[in-house]
Amino acid sequence: MAFIRATGKHRRASRPVRTTRNVAGIATLAAGGVVASVASPALAATDEARLHDTGLQQAVVLGDELANRVEAQADAQQADAEAAAARAKAEAVAKKQADEAKRRAEAAKKKAKAAHEAKVRAARDAERKRLNAFVAPIGDSYVSTAYKASSGLWSSGSHTGIDFHAASGTSVHAVGSGTVVEAGWGGSYGNNIVIKMNDGTYTQYGHLSSLGVSVGQQVTPGQQIGLSGATGNVTGPHLHFEARTGADYGSDIDPVAYLRGHGVNV
Repeated sequence: MAFIRATGKHRRASRPVRTTRNVAGIATLAAGGVVASVASPALAATDEARLHDTGLQQAVVLGDELANRVEAQADAQQADAEAAAARAKAEAVAKKQADEAKRRAEAAKKKAKAAHEAKVRAARDAERKRLNAFVAPIGDSYVSTAYKASSGLWSSGSHTGIDFHAASGTSVHAVGSGTVVEAGWGGSYGNNIVIKMNDGTYTQYGHLSSLGVSVGQQVTPGQQIGLSGATGNVTGPHLHFEARTGADYGSDIDPVAYLRGHGVNV
């Protein structure tokens, strides 16, 4: 049995048709504005298939391409940002390492400089100490004739110095730093050397077999200046040593006290 639709009732278009029309309307609105949406149904129906085949597909394709481009651009920007962050981090690490290496190098340099300066000061102090030191004029010896001993052998009647026991050829040393003011024959002293010490006193070394310095020469403590002997007014080889306050004969002082006053044990 057939059914007859009621008068005035119209069946709605099928879903595909509705969808197509809706899409067509959207495409039309996008292309032509609101005016295109009020075009005749016949024109819309005529273009419906074309819009479905072209406009929607194009819109989808363009949308996909735009989305892909946006996504690619975002990925590229993110990659650039990550690369920049990695570079910045690497540069920061490298700078920190360079600063640390520089700090260590400067610290090592300062330490080496301080050690060098300390070594120089120590050497300078040691040299100053050595130059200010006094030594015995004869090593491994002893006083065989004391100061002021009485005898007719001396013109003054007493000994103006002290004698150190020494065989001929024994090394004779300057007792301290000074300048040679006399080196040669000294009458009863035989071959003798007189040194003006840096402290202003004088020391004399008599009866030498040979001389090793000359007038004007600078000498230092322990420096060999000649060899002991038996020249001049002597009875045998030995070293006559005098300490004086001045260069002239008669200004003698106790040589043992003089040496001991400068730290020499005789």
